[in-house]
Amino acid sequence: MKNTLLDPESLYKTCRFDGLEFETTDQLEDIDIIMGQDRAVESIRFGIRLAGRGYNIFALAPSGTGKLTAVRELVGVEAERQPIPTEWCYVNNFTQPSRPRALEFPPGRGKRFKEDMAQLVEELSIAIPAAFNGDEYRARTEELEEEAKQREFQELNKLREEAAKEHVILIETPTGYAFAPVDDNNEVINADQFKKMSEQEQLKIQEVIANLQQKLQKLLKKFPVWRKEAKHKLKALNREVAELAVNHLIEELKNKYLDYPAVLHYLEEAQKYIIEHVRDFIPHREAALPFLEMPVEPNPFRHYQVNLLVDHSEKQAAPVVYEDHPNYANLLGRFDYQAHMGSLWTDFTMIKPGALHKANGGYLILDARKLLLQPYAWESLKRILQSSEIRIESLERSLSLISTTSLEPEQIPLDVKIILLGDRMLYYLLSYYDPEFQDLFKVAADFDESVPRDDSAVMDYARFLATIVRKEKLHPMTQQAVARVIEHSSRLVGDSEKLSTHLRSISDLLVEANYWAETNKHANILLSDVQQAIDHKIFRSDRIREKLYENIHRGIVMIDTQGKVAGQINGLSVLQLGEFSFGQPSRITATTRLGNGKIVDIERETELGGAIHSKGVMILSSFIAARYARQTPFSMMASLVFEQSYGHIDGDSASLAELCVILSSVSQVPLCQNLAVTGSVNQLGQVQPIGGVNEKIEGFFDICNKKGLTGEQGVIIPESNVKHLMLRQDVVHAAREGRFHIHAVATVDQALQLLTQMQAGERNAQGEFPKDSFNGRVDAQLAHFTTIKQKFLKNEQHKQD
Repeated sequence: MKNTLLDPESLYKTCRFDGLEFETTDQLEDIDIIMGQDRAVESIRFGIRLAGRGYNIFALAPSGTGKLTAVRELVGVEAERQPIPTEWCYVNNFTQPSRPRALEFPPGRGKRFKEDMAQLVEELSIAIPAAFNGDEYRARTEELEEEAKQREFQELNKLREEAAKEHVILIETPTGYAFAPVDDNNEVINADQFKKMSEQEQLKIQEVIANLQQKLQKLLKKFPVWRKEAKHKLKALNREVAELAVNHLIEELKNKYLDYPAVLHYLEEAQKYIIEHVRDFIPHREAALPFLEMPVEPNPFRHYQVNLLVDHSEKQAAPVVYEDHPNYANLLGRFDYQAHMGSLWTDFTMIKPGALHKANGGYLILDARKLLLQPYAWESLKRILQSSEIRIESLERSLSLISTTSLEPEQIPLDVKIILLGDRMLYYLLSYYDPEFQDLFKVAADFDESVPRDDSAVMDYARFLATIVRKEKLHPMTQQAVARVIEHSSRLVGDSEKLSTHLRSISDLLVEANYWAETNKHANILLSDVQQAIDHKIFRSDRIREKLYENIHRGIVMIDTQGKVAGQINGLSVLQLGEFSFGQPSRITATTRLGNGKIVDIERETELGGAIHSKGVMILSSFIAARYARQTPFSMMASLVFEQSYGHIDGDSASLAELCVILSSVSQVPLCQNLAVTGSVNQLGQVQPIGGVNEKIEGFFDICNKKGLTGEQGVIIPESNVKHLMLRQDVVHAAREGRFHIHAVATVDQALQLLTQMQAGERNAQGEFPKDSFNGRVDAQLAHFTTIKQKFLKNEQHKQD
């Protein structure tokens, strides 16, 4: 029989620093924090350097692997090689205020233009009032006013003179003008005097007054026309004065931006608008100025402001932006609103940039999960990447939920590299369900969760830990503490030949070890501090494990660790609770009887078993039939169940134990209860590796240790899992002292020999198993079942005949 007992040295791989002597991490140089990610690094570099359309990047890795840190570092280095992008401003569209114009400037020039416009407005607010308060302007306006008044006065005097010749005078009344007859003494004739006149005289006076009244009406109709002409002359004067005050200032500004046609066009429109709305620059106290209507807006200077969306004046490289909350508004930009007289209003000065504006010309990093959780953010991002233009639009308007008038800013060209961060499942789901995804994100950067644990990697890992220590400003670590962290890193990844690259877990361990070092008043982080951090984290999470193990110790959950029982075996499973996982022993039982070759999986029948578990049961059924019933009917029926299991069960890691317990039930050969079994089995009887082997071994060890180690207890594991062993030190010590045993098997027969303490047996030249072997007993019992079945069928046939 092959020796399956593992040497204690194979249960835990100790870290040694061959050729790297140091006392603390202070003596180690820093290393790139992106360790062992060559594939992902090259993919990211390829994606950010290739300028082709759609070559955006999706970084695949579980949360906590440091992909954001890695992406930021790589993109930051590349951004320093790229030119600083142009700046974009929104300015007023004087002809269509609801459609603000976008102006493009080289880095820093946008800020200068904003300052120049502010200075222009300041100078105009001084120059224009000064021009309109000058003596020349006042003299000319008074002259125009006097001219208009004299014209009206002269025409009225002519009419008065004409009326006087007819002994009629023109009188001004509160309601207008009126004619009245006078006598020779130029006294107005009253009504009594008028009645005493002859009828002929009365008719003559009435005819004269009617004629004069007609002339007066014609004259009065001319007054508005003359006043309008006077007003036009005043406006022309105001325009002339305004042009004298405005033109030279704007011309000076135009000379600064001769190379920017869009800016010159804007300044020309602004010049016209300022001259037409010169009243905006006249203070309220100057309201007495003729024909200058006062502004009704609280801040009319807003029309001339410059909304600088992104300022690159202080930048030394292309922008790298990480948007932590990628909702619709934070990505595309938004309009802010102000309340005014019971309503909300907005204009171009209240346009706020989004992450796409800030990252335009550079790199934008987004969390894919957060992006997809935000309503319409994913679809909007795809639309913008396809059009290569940023269009700011309120979400309500985009969805046609409202039809009110709003701003429609000019679109801005987009040139940005998007890097999405997400786990693998999210990437594969998007690839499968979104037909546009692969067109927009053509580069996948797949981060590895582990790196090989060779001598070179161990040395790099020590430097990696030293880098984290300095970055987090922790106490230095001793060599023994570094070695313990490296060993724990292998345990995290579940492989003695690998090291974990899960940056968050390693950083958390160092921070917690630093806390215990300070609590224990250690100048450096010692091995004991690291171990205390590991133990305390388990302590914080193992309440449920403690309760389960307590139920086993009290006999509430039935697990035997001594004796022999036919049709009963100790299986092992793993429970995952957040980041904490532990092994749970389970009693598996089987019953067998005469039947038609079917194995009843009670877990599946009750819908508590998963598809993989059911597959494992079908495989072991095929193995039994192929080994023992190749030339005879398979006349056995078996029932299989996890006892005291009330939740969902899945996976095939118990299929070796299930096979052994079914064969034990058939042969009625008892199985050792001091051994627990884990492992998958194939149709050829080969034992295959499983996951969580360390947790499973430790779980059964804890149960046995609680009940008392006898020196006979142990665990049977697949031989291919030996390289994954990184067991706790108390388990290793117990194995070294011979109080607990770990057996590694490659075949079902090796496991059966350990469990039954008898030879499994192999077929001889005649194809028969030795009768005193385990397989011989199974074969004999199955043959007996077949004989009984044949007799039964023969008797039934005789009855029918």
